Amino acid sequence: MRNVIVSEHAGFCFGAGRGVDFLEEALKDGGPIYTYGPILNNAHVVESFEKRGVRVVESLEELASLPKGKVVIRSHGVSKKVYEAIEASGHEVIDATCPFVKRIHSIVEKQSLLGETIVVIGNPKHPEVEGIVGWSTRGAYTVQDESDIEKIPLNREEKLCIVSQTTFNRNKFQELVEKFEKNGYNTNVMNTICDATNVRQTEALELAAKVDVMIVIGDTHSSNSRKLYEICSSVCRNTLFVQTVMDVLGKLPEAEGTIGITAGASTPKYIIEEVQSYVRNDF
Repeated sequence: MRNVIVSEHAGFCFGAGRGVDFLEEALKDGGPIYTYGPILNNAHVVESFEKRGVRVVESLEELASLPKGKVVIRSHGVSKKVYEAIEASGHEVIDATCPFVKRIHSIVEKQSLLGETIVVIGNPKHPEVEGIVGWSTRGAYTVQDESDIEKIPLNREEKLCIVSQTTFNRNKFQELVEKFEKNGYNTNVMNTICDATNVRQTEALELAAKVDVMIVIGDTHSSNSRKLYEICSSVCRNTLFVQTVMDVLGKLPEAEGTIGITAGASTPKYIIEEVQSYVRNDF
């Protein structure tokens, strides 16, 4: 039997678990149930809900064409414009936005009303970031790496309110903030990276540094899962990024040693257990 160590905080974070719980409760009452965007970034979870009658809606136009029912706003949240449009649509709204993301919405709205220029550090194409930007009353800039800082038309007189995507790498966030400060910008920095993200990343780094093989479980569309893979592969040469146990088959090296496992915040417990069982008993 292999020596396998599973990271303590692998799997659903508070926000992801809460979103799934909201959807489960909505299903108990029946009727048409929609999620505005996938409930979280995990295809297997989304597919399991679709089989139970939940429909993923990708636009306000699509929502307008559907029979009235319950609309669950996914844990990543949405822009203020979209939120208000869903409320006005006649559907029952169930807001499953992660509370930590909602806090960023409040910060962005408040500070932009005070005249500060909003800078969101994160992936501009990620739904969480798109939603955050949509709560600024005066537009916002997104920054993912240092090259983005050079591209945005800012002057040193503007006061910048800098927030972060909840799952962004904490070290990289700090590096980008320092770049703004070294360039002479007047910054109001709000470190909005979720503590659970920091704990998960720290644990994964420590575990990857002491094992022979590291397995990161997550969906390819999951930002926090990809970041875990980047962190682990920086210290463990044999790091695998898998979505399910099927991706592990035949990919583990033959050498004896310790195998570490971690998982992204949108990875359900049963997938982690399947991978753990295979690696420990069947390999």
